[in-house]
Amino acid sequence: MENFLELLKKRRSCRRFTDEAVDKEAVANIMRAALMSPSGHRINPWEFILVEDKAMLKALSTAKAAGAQLLEGAAMAVVVVADTLKSDVWIEDCSIATILMQLAAEEQGLGSCWVQIRLRSDAEGNAADENVKRLLGLPPHYAVLSILGVGHKERESKPFDEEKMQWEKVHIEKYDAR
Repeated sequence: MENFLELLKKRRSCRRFTDEAVDKEAVANIMRAALMSPSGHRINPWEFILVEDKAMLKALSTAKAAGAQLLEGAAMAVVVVADTLKSDVWIEDCSIATILMQLAAEEQGLGSCWVQIRLRSDAEGNAADENVKRLLGLPPHYAVLSILGVGHKERESKPFDEEKMQWEKVHIEKYDAR
């Protein structure tokens, strides 16, 4: 296992993938990270739908007007959904699970990109989450937060440049407008 800060520096959004499939052990490790993610009162309102079918990936890539096209070229997608009747903090819980899956993917040498679905629309103005719910047969009380595109990186990105860290956004004891 590499240093956590190095892992954070290496993790960059990946929107172009090779045609190589993601092996089952890597998928299992990504899902382990999701299933171990913290949630409010350990209610775990999240559920994860793994999609490898190319036709479904293509359909998901049009669920919103912009930013989802990368899913068509991904080896797989993880659709992050929640039972909204279980928790009022499902957005936070699903967000934590999604970023932990991204870090796990990076640790496996894979690329990933978060595709925001909640509060987004398709080209006709229809709610993106309703499009995904229809495609995947989700019950009405479920909500879709995001879709994580995952695959082998077409190319490596430059790591995060620590010179660009915004230390002015860190405040001590109280907010300082500077």
